[in-house]
Amino acid sequence: MKETNLNPDEARLSGLLREAPAMPPLPPRFQQNVWQRIEDSELPAKPESWLDALAALILRPRLAFAYAAVLALAGVMLGANEGVKNVHHDAQARYVDSVAPNSLR
Repeated sequence: MKETNLNPDEARLSGLLREAPAMPPLPPRFQQNVWQRIEDSELPAKPESWLDALAALILRPRLAFAYAAVLALAGVMLGANEGVKNVHHDAQARYVDSVAPNSLR
């Protein structure tokens, strides 16, 4: 069953579309160039200086967490080492006081 054209403006629109100038053909490799521009826009921008590159590297979440974990571990180890030294020094001082209580240190 064929539909009847109820809108007279459709015939006028169809005529205007047929009379419109044809679109020029796209330049060669147009689609490839479009995709290349899209890929280039998705790439991270190159840093302007080595300091910007270092900041970008350090501020990545995984690396920042790793740096924080390493620094925390180093702090704990250095603190434990200092505590062992203090305990050793205190033990030596108590020993000297027990052996020679009136001696000058």
